[in-house]
Amino acid sequence: MTQAATAHVHPPKVEYFDLAAQTNTDPKGFVRPVEVYQEQPWGLYMARHSDHPTFHYLESWLLPDLSLRASKLWYNPGIEQYQDIYVDVGSFTRQSETLWRSVDHYLDLLVQTGREVRLVDVDELLAAHADGLLDAADAQSAVEHAVRAIDGMAAHGHSLEPWLATLGVELTWR
Repeated sequence: MTQAATAHVHPPKVEYFDLAAQTNTDPKGFVRPVEVYQEQPWGLYMARHSDHPTFHYLESWLLPDLSLRASKLWYNPGIEQYQDIYVDVGSFTRQSETLWRSVDHYLDLLVQTGREVRLVDVDELLAAHADGLLDAADAQSAVEHAVRAIDGMAAHGHSLEPWLATLGVELTWR
C-alpha cells in the first residue's frame, strides 16, 4: 500500500506593493524595484524585472473584487512553460493610498489561452485549512472565486481577457 503525498503546509504568502517607493516586497521579504505601477478602478498593475531562475520579467494585475492576481511571466530561453497566464486566488487589498497587500489563498489557475484552465494546489488549500492556517470562510471563498474564474474563462474560450471584459475589466500587458 502506498501513501499519498502530503502537501507541504506553509502560512499564506503575503506580499506588499509600495507605489510611493516603487517596490514590491515578496513573501520572503525581498524588496525588488518596480518598473511600472498603474492603477485602474478595478485593480493594480505591476511590471518588474525578476531574478528568478526560470523567468526574467513579471507582469501582474491585482484584481481585488475578483480575489484574483493574473500574471504573465517572461521565461528565460530554454525554459518550457505550461501556461501563458498564471492566476493566484487570494485577498488583495489597499492598505493606504500608496500601499497594497496580497495574501495568497493557495489555489492557482494555469491558463493555456484558448485551450484549458487548470486548477492546482487544492491539496495545499486543504492542508492549510486543516492546520488552521486558513479559516473556513477564507477557504470557501478561495474555492468560490476559483470556480467563478474557471467558469467565466471556459464560457469565453478558455481565455482570461474576454471574460474579464464582460465585467468591465480591461487588462493591458507590456
